[in-house]
Amino acid sequence: MLREEDLAETVRKPISATEAKQLLDHLDGWDGNVRKEWKSRANANQVAMEAGDPFAYADVYKGLSKLEAEGSLRATDREHMKKSLALLVEEVSVALGETPEQARDQIASE
Repeated sequence: MLREEDLAETVRKPISATEAKQLLDHLDGWDGNVRKEWKSRANANQVAMEAGDPFAYADVYKGLSKLEAEGSLRATDREHMKKSLALLVEEVSVALGETPEQARDQIASE
């Protein structure tokens, strides 16, 4: 059970439309590196996913998308990519008032 006094520290407000556009720009301009060692990559991605930061979700998604384009992904990588995309879709669709499909299309094109 979540106590009311813990709510502010546990739940954050959705991102704004401006932040969603910044997030899409971040996805479009992403030029980060991906760890080659799968175990350290999986651990880093898990930490990023648990942080609750949409920009961290974007980094996980883009990094794993880059790896996917270079070859096959491990099962953990596929799960992290799927989850990060789902979280990004939710963030963008709520912030911009779009359907999940529209948000997914925007994210995939970045």
